[in-house]
Amino acid sequence: MIKRILTGDRPTSPLHLGHYVGSLQNRVRLQEEYDTYLLIADVQALTDNFEHPEKLEANIFEVALDYLAVGIDPNKSKFVVQSMVPELTELTIYFMNLVTTATLERNPTLKDEIKQKNFIKNLPVGFYTYPISQASDITIFKAHLVPVGEDQLPMIEQAREIVRRFNRMYDKVLIEPKALVGEVARLPGTDGGAKMGKSLGNCIYLGDPPDVVRKRVMSMYTDPTRVHPTDPGHVEGNPVFTYHDVFNPDKAEVEDLKERYRKGKVGDVEVKEKLFKALNVVLEPIRARRERFASKPERVREIIVEGTRKGRAVAQETMAEVRTAMKISYKF
Repeated sequence: MIKRILTGDRPTSPLHLGHYVGSLQNRVRLQEEYDTYLLIADVQALTDNFEHPEKLEANIFEVALDYLAVGIDPNKSKFVVQSMVPELTELTIYFMNLVTTATLERNPTLKDEIKQKNFIKNLPVGFYTYPISQASDITIFKAHLVPVGEDQLPMIEQAREIVRRFNRMYDKVLIEPKALVGEVARLPGTDGGAKMGKSLGNCIYLGDPPDVVRKRVMSMYTDPTRVHPTDPGHVEGNPVFTYHDVFNPDKAEVEDLKERYRKGKVGDVEVKEKLFKALNVVLEPIRARRERFASKPERVREIIVEGTRKGRAVAQETMAEVRTAMKISYKF
């Protein structure tokens, strides 16, 4: 059997640098070796956007543009819209019988996101159960590998537990997936937060024009203990230097900046200007490809439709095996 990848994103907005270093780079590299399916998880996006579902169509298109912009090849990777594969919903319902509420409540990723979205008192059931939906997404495609950010590791472990229980209870139909974390486990937000997040307003998006990128870089959180440029500064835990380490290929320049920063011999403005230049080198070809595909919207839609068709065919095959294993493949 050919090795397969399933990964994806919730279409709540365009993708950002955190997605790029956390997962997208791996997807581009691995599409040469694996049969790759990229799920645009619009059903999961509904769990906290149910009041404004009309936003999803435009966001699906934006996410597809970002995939193409970073170098994902639609001839090697299939873009699949979650809601257009109804078999995913069926498998999710079956999986709900294999997971306890106590297990969901212990999931650290789910707990963090509940706090982020302020769902403490009014938690929708759809959001509460989305780890089960995610397990369905991964397993229905029989994915061997799932490129994710570090924060998603508990979700993959949840999927592995469900697979083990299903295979033990019914038959060995499903594949136990493995997670692959990007070289940068987690990129901090521009505000110094532990995570860059679309809902937190601390992102640099892949399609941001240079003036927007510069504005966001120049407003980045640095060392709060450093009042004047001549004060010795802290490099460790400083998001500006974290970004330099990730995106600036001139390591000699980065080390020089760090040394001078620690001694109070360089100001934040110079450090940020050099970061902006390094980021712009990374983002310029991505922006150019994005604009090129955006000028051909019908072609992008064709890619989405064709990828979804191929994805659903795989899902239908898996569900036939699942129903047989569960002895619910009725002959009526």
